[in-house]
Amino acid sequence: MYCLQWLLPVLLIPKPLNPALWFSHSMFMGFYLLSFLLERKPCTICALVFLAALFLICYSCWGNCFLYHCSDSPLPESAHDPAVVGT
Repeated sequence: MYCLQWLLPVLLIPKPLNPALWFSHSMFMGFYLLSFLLERKPCTICALVFLAALFLICYSCWGNCFLYHCSDSPLPESAHDPAVVGT
């Protein structure tokens, strides 16, 4: 379970508020996970635990899934603030 210390913090990284950055964020996270899996080669149990946690977070649509944005979950209130989005 030593390899989970590098995988679990990935689930805690928040998505950017600006919807234009969601694609870049998901690509970065995807490439990070792919490079981690190829370089470190985590054990099967750690990989399954991480994939199960990722599936549960994305399936529940809590809004922290970096793979896609759930259509049911609204944007945060600060996403409409021009000072945050930077028009």
